[in-house]
Amino acid sequence: QMFIAIFNYIDHLYGKIKPKKLFFMAVDGVAPRAKMNQQRARRFRTALDAEVAREKAIAQGTEMPKEDPFDSNCITPGTEFMARLSHQLKYFINKKVSEDTDWQGVDIVLSGHEVPGEGEHKIMEYIRQAKAQPGYDPNVRHCLYGLDADLIMLGLLSHDPHFCLLREEVTFGRPQQKRTKELEHQNFYLLHLCMVREYLELEFQELKDNPNLGEPFDMERIIDDFILMAFFVGNDFLPNLPNLHINEGALALMFNIYKEALPKMGGYLNEKGHINLQRLGILLDHLQDLEFQFFEAEYSDAKWIKDKAKMAAVEAMEARNKGKHLTLTPAQKKLLND
Repeated sequence: QMFIAIFNYIDHLYGKIKPKKLFFMAVDGVAPRAKMNQQRARRFRTALDAEVAREKAIAQGTEMPKEDPFDSNCITPGTEFMARLSHQLKYFINKKVSEDTDWQGVDIVLSGHEVPGEGEHKIMEYIRQAKAQPGYDPNVRHCLYGLDADLIMLGLLSHDPHFCLLREEVTFGRPQQKRTKELEHQNFYLLHLCMVREYLELEFQELKDNPNLGEPFDMERIIDDFILMAFFVGNDFLPNLPNLHINEGALALMFNIYKEALPKMGGYLNEKGHINLQRLGILLDHLQDLEFQFFEAEYSDAKWIKDKAKMAAVEAMEARNKGKHLTLTPAQKKLLND
């Protein structure tokens, strides 16, 4: 049942884009250690939550489905489920190539769970190797499917002019009505990274006329620096720096700091894949000044709330005591009357 659902989805995505030259399917292999630890913790927690919810439902007398629930922990490289999936995917590709004319005349590449590395990194490695070949066409169009935010960074990092992402529609908040799970009702969007590049160019336009830049203005190198700075707000491998949260405008803050620091750095942070630590230090010094102000403001807020809570407790106690009248025990009344 799960395999049929996977095949239907792949076929649906293929029909949406209709690749002309290459269709690359990359299943996540063994991820780097930092990601594996995080992945395992998240999946085991999901399994535990599902078990607790199931026990609660049984205790409340809810009728449970007869078949066993699907355990998402089996979607881990090296499991029996993934070995069967790889085998079934090979069968599915052979069937489509022999029966479906849309699948013919296109190179189909499958990188299974036995090949280490995350799916998107395997695809990017393939693109990098293709770019290194002498007859590579720089105007070839790439389309990468997935909702991960790191796909945006990887697409920008390719420096290819025609790169887009195919993504499902994400609705935030509680849905107004129950959505059907049929593929026909699922909305898809194309995110064109050339637009993101243009917006970044507009963002850093003011640096173009700055006479204090140590090196000529180069948008491609600024994009590399932007991707490096995005590490500060956290990703799959690293936690975010304190006080840098995307939902609190951390990226806009980073842009302003970078624009202020770049003329003082004498060049770009990223030098052909090597980080200039001296220049990075200058950027972090600028960040440190700002962080100190945030921490001071946060500390004063916390202190104010603490003092306010103390005052409220004292006032509540006084109000309770104020409302009480003097009460005497029967023995005390007798003494008073005598």
